[in-house]
Amino acid sequence: MAYADSVSDASARHKIIDSSTSKAYLIGGGIASMAAAVFLIRDGDFLGRNITILEELNEIGGSLDGSGSAEKGYVLRGGRMLESKYLCTYELFSSIPTLDESKTVTEEIFAWNETMKTSSKSRLFRDGIRQTAPAFGLSEKHILTIERLAFEPEAVLGDSRISDQFDPAFFETNFWFMWCTTFAFQPWHSAVEFKRYLVRFSHMVAGFDRLQGIMRTVYNQYDSMVRPLKKWLDDRGVVFQTNTCVTDIGISERDGTTTATRIIHERSGRSEEIAVEASDFVLVTLGSMTEASTQGGMDAIPELRGKADGGAWKLWQKIAKGRSEFGRPSAFDGHVDRSKWVSFTTTLHDPTFLRIIRDLSGNVPGEGGLITFPDSNWLASIVIPHQPHFIDQPEDVSVFWGYGLFVDKPGNFVGKPMSACTGREIMTELLGHLKITTEASKVLDTSICIPCMMPFITSQFLPRQQGDRPQVVPKGSRNLAFTGQFCELPHDVVFTVEYSVRSAQTAVYELLGLKREIPAVYQGKFDPRVLFKAFMALHDFHM
Repeated sequence: MAYADSVSDASARHKIIDSSTSKAYLIGGGIASMAAAVFLIRDGDFLGRNITILEELNEIGGSLDGSGSAEKGYVLRGGRMLESKYLCTYELFSSIPTLDESKTVTEEIFAWNETMKTSSKSRLFRDGIRQTAPAFGLSEKHILTIERLAFEPEAVLGDSRISDQFDPAFFETNFWFMWCTTFAFQPWHSAVEFKRYLVRFSHMVAGFDRLQGIMRTVYNQYDSMVRPLKKWLDDRGVVFQTNTCVTDIGISERDGTTTATRIIHERSGRSEEIAVEASDFVLVTLGSMTEASTQGGMDAIPELRGKADGGAWKLWQKIAKGRSEFGRPSAFDGHVDRSKWVSFTTTLHDPTFLRIIRDLSGNVPGEGGLITFPDSNWLASIVIPHQPHFIDQPEDVSVFWGYGLFVDKPGNFVGKPMSACTGREIMTELLGHLKITTEASKVLDTSICIPCMMPFITSQFLPRQQGDRPQVVPKGSRNLAFTGQFCELPHDVVFTVEYSVRSAQTAVYELLGLKREIPAVYQGKFDPRVLFKAFMALHDFHM
């Protein structure tokens, strides 16, 4: 019956589509909306001028950001990991030329990662000494639990936490330190999400001690992915309406069908309304992991804000009220103490720090990936990318990024919680863990470290129940779909570019009734070779 309903919904939508006159309104200016716009044009024959992206901020790109300057300091709130099985992402970017139009973005990424292969010689760094290919240190009980989780149905795990599945000793193993900092997991996060990650990245377990298989872009992801994507959309006339906060969506509910009829938004201090016609479509990026982010400075502390300081969570709360099929935002937006952390971007105007890191880690910039300090009370990590990391970055300037998971614990060297630290204090703490003393003042005097507080950055990992995340196209919806990190895509994992792109592709194809196949989510648990390599690695047997 459910299948028959979905078929009839698609048929009804398909009858009213006129690709030359139908309009699409995409709420949120992140990668999900931009990808949806590409799919609408490329696969749905939409005219670019009939697509409008409404973004609350004055910049497009969402969480794939990159801003600042060498003089004032560059800023990256974070960087998403890429790997070879992101099939939807690479399918999308196979249609997008690089900024110089010499190749596609997908071709550039794969060519770059043939040149710059990740192979960390210092994944963990303890007491001033790098640990090359550290042993996982798992007990047989831990391994059996991992294997059980990989095959246990999600319904059985329910809203349990990772800490409900493992004994306390698990959270002191090298495996956990490497796993949780690569993906930003906390012990109190969802066991279901942890399970999905185990399955989704099972093919990477064997190389996890060196971060082998992790892929990077040539520059930061804003310059390498967002800018080419926006140029492609600009060339086709897509309308980007920034500084526009959508506050409500008018919805008609009749005879079991749901139809978006209007979009209410605020712009330049005035409330305005967009009428949504019967042949139009509305795609909403639900929630935001970087909502209410704030920046500090070398001598300034970033402020902790909440869901009232932006429009994304308020919009979801408003449209979901009384509509269980639209999900439950309260599962994700009401636990800032369990979803926040602090990242920092440091701009270096002197080569001293990078030279020391190169010698300590054994890796040149861009080759090593994440370096984690397990003895850090903040559980801090840094990554030194290939330079330049920004297209406009001068040759004598370098940039690196880092973050801490336990931001309310006092630092080992500065004695203050990371959440209460300036950029100078964060750098001082980092220099302490690296045991840099004689040249510490020189590094501090020639650096600009900008911390960023993100209250919702891991909100998508919080324990959840079935229905907390809505379907991409809710049952009975004629013209409304949800995209981004807080809709439900079976098997795939949140906190990835792939999840946003897959949600966009799913939304467009289903709403338009397109008979096109979406690449299946890769699951290594069905490949005996992958399972064997993972089994050997978990037991610290090196092949």
